[in-house]
Order: sequence, then C-alpha cells, then structure tokens
Amino acid sequence: MKKSTLMTSILSIGLLLSAIQAKAADYEMDTKGMHAFIQFKVQHLGYSWLQGRFNDFAGTFSYDEKAPEKTKVEVTIKTTSVDSNHAERDKHLRSEDFLDVEKFPEAKFVSTGYVPASASKDSKHRKGILKGDFTMHGVTKPIEIAIEFIGQGDDPWGGYRIGFEGSTTLAMAGYGLMTDLGPKSEDVELTFSIEGVKVKDK
Repeated sequence: MKKSTLMTSILSIGLLLSAIQAKAADYEMDTKGMHAFIQFKVQHLGYSWLQGRFNDFAGTFSYDEKAPEKTKVEVTIKTTSVDSNHAERDKHLRSEDFLDVEKFPEAKFVSTGYVPASASKDSKHRKGILKGDFTMHGVTKPIEIAIEFIGQGDDPWGGYRIGFEGSTTLAMAGYGLMTDLGPKSEDVELTFSIEGVKVKDK
C-alpha cells in the first residue's frame, strides 16, 4: 500500500471515530430512583415562601459535551401530582382557581435551543441558557431556563449519569392563573433538579 493511501486510510478511520465519539448521548430522567425533582416557590402574601413540587413527571434529554449547543430537552409534568405538603391547599391548587387539572392534566416543556456560557476550568461544569416552549393551563409561551451542569460519570450499577439544575421565573397571569394572591405573589419560581441515566445503545 502506498504511503499516501495508508495516510488517507488512517485519517478516514480517525474522522470516523471522532464522529462516533461526538455523537450526542440520550438520557432518561431518573424518576424511577427519584433522583430528579421539579419544585416551585411562590411568595405567600409577601410574608413568607410557599414551596412545593410535582411528584409525577417524565423526561428525556440529549447532550454532547463537545457540542453543548445541540442540547435537547423534553419534560412532561402531571399537574395533578402537585404537592405543597398540605392536602387542603393541594386540592385548591388542583381546582379551577389554579391549575384546573381535570381540564389541563399536563404541563410540558420542549426545548428550542441552548446557548452555552464559556466553560470553566472543569469542562464537566458548564452553565448556559436553555430556551423552549412551556405549556401550562392550556397556554404555551417561550421561556428561558438558566442551566448549571453539576457533574457526570459512571454509576455503581454499570450505567452512566449526568446531572444539571435549572431555574426560571414565570408570571402566573401569563398562563391564565388569575387568582389574586397579592402583588408579591404574581410570579412563581420553578427549579428543575435533574439526574439522567444514559440510554444504552441497542
């Protein structure tokens, strides 16, 4: 084999391996082991913070460390699973005054883009802005979620995991949630604490 042909073959193999390694990995959010949380926080009359979470949700995301701008995320939330640690209040939150879960049983986020910030010295620790459409109470609006990647690596069970946390603030009136709780209670903060398990290739 001629030297030029050999070099071409080596370069071709190298490019092929690079393409394989650069392929984005798909992850499922670990709701089975419940290493994923969606929490909310809203002021109560301006006197204190009311906090809660959604216990039933599912989601997937795709992430490539070498091309983080290609990150994709999709999350579906069962609104009936709202939990503020108070049964009567939760009943009210599920009612027509708020989430109206019988008419709108799901809320959903679908990403439309990701803008990574400059990586820190630790390449596994990244921040960025995840853009997407969030649907709640029958209304879909574009939102931005500030994302911080926490870490990634092998787990003790032969899998591979990655974790991130994101937060955003929503104006409740923008989603048709018009119950007046006072001027300091117009917005709700959402926090997504997510650990994903890499989907193994079939």
